[in-house]
Amino acid sequence: MNISKQEQRVLHALAQGGSIIHRFDERGHIVEVDCMNRDGWRLADCTLTVFQKLRRRKLIGSMGGAPYRITREGLRAVRSQLDNR
Repeated sequence: MNISKQEQRVLHALAQGGSIIHRFDERGHIVEVDCMNRDGWRLADCTLTVFQKLRRRKLIGSMGGAPYRITREGLRAVRSQLDNR
């Protein structure tokens, strides 16, 4: 599966325990997203367009209004990267 660099960064942050917090407008549509890593830092690469692509491909998902997290398909699609800690 072809995944862009931005999508790859977001999926990698989610695979390490991050989440995507979403905000709705008055009609119930998602208008803003913030990708937070497990340490609480905001990832700048996570735009609404990237979020919609990941959701459309079912690489991320949400249950019961909770923040979006990576799915099993997303874990399979993400390439492993070294963690520079």
